[in-house]
Amino acid sequence: MNIGANEALPFETDDGDPADQIARLESRLDELADAMARCRKIRLISQIAIAAGGTWLLAVAIGVIGFNPVGLMAAISGVIGGTVMYGSNTTTSQQVDAALKNAEAMREALIGPRES
Repeated sequence: MNIGANEALPFETDDGDPADQIARLESRLDELADAMARCRKIRLISQIAIAAGGTWLLAVAIGVIGFNPVGLMAAISGVIGGTVMYGSNTTTSQQVDAALKNAEAMREALIGPRES
C-alpha cells in the first residue's frame, strides 16, 4: 500500500470535478478499510502464535510435556515471530488508520460544500 509522504494520498490534485474526487476517495476508503481488516487478522494470528508458543514453553518447563528439541524450537520461534509480527503490524495499522482519517476528512471537505 502506498500512503505517500506525510500520509498524503497519491492522487490528490487541486483540479478536477469534485464528484470524481469524491469517487476516488470512496475507492481509497474501501482499500484502506480492507487493509485495516487484514491488519486485524494479522494481529490475531500473531497473538495466537505468542500464546501457543508461550503455553508450550511453560508446559515443557513444568514437565507436563516431555522435552522435544523440535517442539522447543517451534515454541521459541512462535513467541519471537509472533512478537515481531505484532510489532510490525501495529506500525502498519497506525499508518493505515492515519491515512483513513485523512481520506475521510478530505471526503467531508468535498461533500460539505455540495450539501449546502
